[in-house]
Order: sequence, then structure tokens, then C-alpha cells
Amino acid sequence: MNRTYPFKKILVTGGCGFIGSSYIQNILNNYDDIEVQNIDLMTYATSKKTLALLDEYKNFSHSAIDISNFAAIDGEIKNFYPDLIVNFAAESHVDNSIEGALPFINSNILGVFNLLEISKNLRDQNKKNFLFHQISTDEVYGDLDASEPAFTEEHPYEPSSPYSATKASADMLVSAWGRTFKIPYLITNCSNNFGPRQYSEKLIPKIIFNGMKGIDIPIYGNGLNIRDWIFVDDHTQVIIELHKKSIVAGRFNIGGDNEITNIDLVKNILGILKVKYSLDPKIKFVDDRKGHDRRYAIDMKKTNALLGDIPKNTFQENLETTIAWYIENSDWWDS
Repeated sequence: MNRTYPFKKILVTGGCGFIGSSYIQNILNNYDDIEVQNIDLMTYATSKKTLALLDEYKNFSHSAIDISNFAAIDGEIKNFYPDLIVNFAAESHVDNSIEGALPFINSNILGVFNLLEISKNLRDQNKKNFLFHQISTDEVYGDLDASEPAFTEEHPYEPSSPYSATKASADMLVSAWGRTFKIPYLITNCSNNFGPRQYSEKLIPKIIFNGMKGIDIPIYGNGLNIRDWIFVDDHTQVIIELHKKSIVAGRFNIGGDNEITNIDLVKNILGILKVKYSLDPKIKFVDDRKGHDRRYAIDMKKTNALLGDIPKNTFQENLETTIAWYIENSDWWDS
């Protein structure tokens, strides 16, 4: 490897989750002389198989702690003494937030508050090199009409769901603590992620799993809602490149430039399942989600101006890679 990362002791929250585990693998596979401490309560959307995968790295350690429990995480983090905190931990499924928002408030707001309070001390003790990175979502911006320009970092926050409201609240806490307490911070707002190891409640794995089981594919409303999709490893590579830029206060959008309607995405996946795997599930339209945003679209000009072009595969190549992984690892979520 022999590559240098600007931070040496990295505290990751939610590192056994979908995006967090991609980030941990990326840095441990490619950079020398770093330690990663992961805090993850291991809720329903994580897999013991993912933890086993990460445990193979000698410079990785894990604690099953709830970030909304200040006393528990305070001692754990101070003992590790990180120079970078990357907060992936979040309740993230919109439907679940509509059914009951309290877990989202506890994890996404109270948890972030706790991490920021601890970060004040870390900033004071490590003045030369400390960063708090909040992983956020494009859903905080609300939604767009088909003709409107994509979200920039200057777009106002207009969250539509309990989930996006908690993420917007957390982002506001981060920027306020940054300004008031001089905590160096980074907020990244990313579009929809896809790839291996994503929990089966999310759209793309749900389509694949239902296809393997011969179950109809549920589509909200008329299926014309538009999302921008980014491959998870491309997302975490941008995160890494941003960490190299010595940012002390900033917000950056991360997107895939792959806008597609839900119905076209489903048809794309079903076509691959039929041709490559002889699976032929059907589409079933269901009542629309409450407050369902029409369109998300990310403008990455600010991020690209800072980082330049980062090589990546096409959306279709990454989609086929993702489908193949789920077909080959159909038991990933059995434990």
C-alpha cells in the first residue's frame, strides 16, 4: 500500500452498516498506519457477516454501543482518542420513520448531539488535526419538479419525512457546533446508494430478493418518482478524497448523475433477472407513500471542482455487479 491518509485514528459510527462498511474496507485496504474503532449497536439492518468481514483486519476494533447513550460512548471514544469521527450511524428507512419516529430522533439527533459534545474535548486536545464528518442525505433538501435544477449546497433544507427531518436537524447541529465551538466539520449530502450488503428493505435489494422468491415487486403510486443513484464504493471514495483536502468547515454534495424513475429502474433490474437468471417476477403498484418526494437530483459542481474527476464504472455495470452479488449471497441476511 504505502499510501498516507491524513488521519491516523478514525472513529466510525455505523461501520457495520451498508455505507460505513464500504468506507472502512476502502481505507483499510488502501492506506497504511491507521486504526479504525467502530461503534455500532448492530440493529436489524446490520449483518454479523459484515462484522466478521471487518474483523479480519488487524487494525479494526468494534464496540456494540448505542450513540444515543452518552455515558457509554464518552468513555469509549475518549479511550480511543480519534482525530477523525465519521458518523454513518442512522436510522434511515423512510417508511419506518412514518410508522414511528422516536428511534430516528434518538439515533439521528440525540446521537449526533452526543458525538458533538465529545468532539469539543477532542478538538481542544488535538488542535492540529481533528475533523467531524456528518454523513447526510439529499432528502434534507425536499423534492424537485422535473424541470427544476438539481440541488446545490445552497438549496434550503425542506425535509418532507420524519427521517429527513431528523437528518436535517443533525446537519444543523453540526454546523452550529462548528461555528460556536470551532469544531472542524464536514457535511456531505449524498443521493441514493446501491451495491452489495445493503439491507433488503431498500428498493434495489428488495427487487432482487423478491425476484429470487417469485414475489411481486411493489411500486409506490405510478412509479414515476425520480431518484439519483450512486454506487456505494464510489460514494466512499469521494469521502476519502474530501478527507485529504484539509477542510475545516464545509458542505459538499455527492451524487451519481444517474437520474431514473422508479419504474424504469425496476424494469431494468427485472430485465437482467430474466435474461441472466431466468427469473420473471411481476410488478405490483401499491398506494403511494405519505409525503412521497417527487424527484431528487444532486449538483456536484462544487465537489468536482475541488476533487476533479474520479474514475468509476457505469451505472449499468455497477447494477449488474450488485445483482450478481445478491444472487451469490442470498443468505447474507439470514443471521
